[in-house]
Amino acid sequence: MSPQGTRYQEAEKLVDANKSYSPEEALALVKQTSKVKFDASVEAHYHLGIDPKKGEQQVRGVVTLPHGTGKSKRVAVFAEGDKAEEAKKAGADVVGGEELIKEIKSSEKIEFDVAVATPNMMKALSGVAKILGPKGLMPSPKNETVTMEVGKTVAALKKGKVTFKNDDTGNIHQVIGKVSWEPKMLLENFKSFHEAVRKAKPATSKGTYFLTITLTSSMGPGVRVGV
Repeated sequence: MSPQGTRYQEAEKLVDANKSYSPEEALALVKQTSKVKFDASVEAHYHLGIDPKKGEQQVRGVVTLPHGTGKSKRVAVFAEGDKAEEAKKAGADVVGGEELIKEIKSSEKIEFDVAVATPNMMKALSGVAKILGPKGLMPSPKNETVTMEVGKTVAALKKGKVTFKNDDTGNIHQVIGKVSWEPKMLLENFKSFHEAVRKAKPATSKGTYFLTITLTSSMGPGVRVGV
C-alpha cells in the first residue's frame, strides 16, 4: 500500500462514520485528518432532498463568504467600451466583447473561473452557451453575474462572493477555506454558506431538505455534520 493510502486509512479511523458531528467538531476533525503535504482546501458537500430533474426544484444562490475561499478566482467580463475599462480597473483577469466570444467559440479554451456580462452582451454570448453552460460559467441574472455594475461585481467576486447550484444528482459542492485557517474563520464561512443554502430551498421541495452534509479536506475522509 502506498504511503498516501496508509495515511488516509489512519485518518479515516479518527472519524466515526455513524456519527453526526457538530460543525465545530467536524471542522476540528477535518483539520486533524488532513494528511497531505500541501495546504488542502476545506470542502462542504450537501446532498439535498430535491428532484433535480424538476426545474422548479433547482437550488441556486449567491453568498459572500466572510473570509473568501482561500483561492483567487479568475474573473472574465464580457463587456465593451467604458464597461470594459471599468472591469479592468476592478481587477478582472479576462475582459473582452464579441472578439473574446469568437475566440472562445473557435478554441473552446476557458481560462477563467467565473464570468460576468453586461446585459447587451448576452445575445452574442448565446453562441458559446454550449461551451460555458456545462461548466456552470454562463452569466445569469439569477446569480447576479449579468449586470451593469461590473466593477462592483468583480470586486465582490475577488473578495469571496460565490455562486452555487445543485448538480444533476441533487448535490452542492463548495470550498469554504483552507486547512491552515483558524477554526473560527472556517466556522464563520460554513455558517454563512449553510444559511444561504437553507434560504435557497425551493418552495416545491417537500420532506427532508438536508439529507446529508459532509465536511472534508482535499483527499481527506468525509466528516458528517448534523445541523
